[in-house]
Parts: sequence; structure tokens; C-alpha cells
Amino acid sequence: MLGAQEDELQAIAEALREGARLREHLAEQWPEAIAKAARIIVESLRAGGKVLACGNGGSAADALHFAGELVNRFEREREGLAAVALVADASVLTSIGNDMGFEKVFARQVQALGRAGDVLVAISSSGMSANVIAAVDAAAEQNMAVVALTGKDGGRLAAHPAVRVLLHVPHASTPRVQEMHITALHLICAEVDRLWTGGG
Repeated sequence: MLGAQEDELQAIAEALREGARLREHLAEQWPEAIAKAARIIVESLRAGGKVLACGNGGSAADALHFAGELVNRFEREREGLAAVALVADASVLTSIGNDMGFEKVFARQVQALGRAGDVLVAISSSGMSANVIAAVDAAAEQNMAVVALTGKDGGRLAAHPAVRVLLHVPHASTPRVQEMHITALHLICAEVDRLWTGGG
């Protein structure tokens, strides 16, 4: 029994170390992209635009989290910023899914809510989510900027020509990818706060 406990503790410790190694790697790769994403978002908001965010499963939770930090506040006091998580309205999601198919649940909302100059934050841990890629297609048609968060080999999302900023986590584990995604979104929020409140 003690050996089993030791194995369990070692597995937990290794998962934490793997996350730390991944953060160290991304600390070398991401700062410029995160700063660029924040600038694009702030430029859009200052021009009267908004941020739309989408993803599936854990990435849907990240989209909700990100929109909440913008609409309410992150670490600094400021006015609310215009952001919508496209995963939030069950009636909209189920009606589109029923009538048009699950692949269209985000694209239809981008068509309805998105305008030129808005920003779509598209999150897919595999880079292969058909409904997220369809949302990026719709954003491109609306002349929106796209910030994409991907994992694994980046998939179709990483290669999409409409993506202006790519935050890719080169790791096969979905949990490790999602841990880095929420870190990236928090860092974008922090930089948006700094820029919005006069930091640049």
C-alpha cells in the first residue's frame, strides 16, 4: 500500500514539474505574442469594438472566464470592457445545434454579433475543433481579428490564415495545454488592464 502511495505522489509531483517545464519553455516563446494580443484587443475596444470568445469543454470554461475578467475586472479598477463568451446562452447554442448542426454553434453567433474591427478569441486544445474553425472562418468574413490558442501540433487552427496571433502549447496532454491556456488568458487580461489604465 505504501508503494502505491509513493507512486501516486511521484505521479502528482511529475505532473507539476512537467507544467513548470512547459511554463519555462513558453516564457521564451510567448511574451511578444501575448503583448500583441492585448494590443489588438485594446485597440478594438477603444474603437468601440468587442471581444468574442469560444471553445469546447474546458476551453468553453476558459472562454467564460476570459469574458468575465474583461466585463468585470481583473486586477485593476477600470470600467467594464465589452466581451461575450459564445458558449453562455443555452437557448442559442441548442437552437443553432438543432437547426444547423453543432459545427455552426459559434459561427452563427459570430455572423450575428461580430463586426469589422472586433476580436475573436478562438480556443481549441487540439487545434482541430470544427466549430471553432468555422467561427474563425466567419470572423474572417466579418474582417475581425483572430487570436487563437491551440495545443498538440496546432492542428488546422494554427494554420488558419485569419489568425493574427497564435498562442500554441506544443504538448500532447490536454490538461497541460489547458493549464497554459488559462495562464495565457490571465496574462492577456493583465496587459489589457495595464494598457487600458494608462500603462502604454
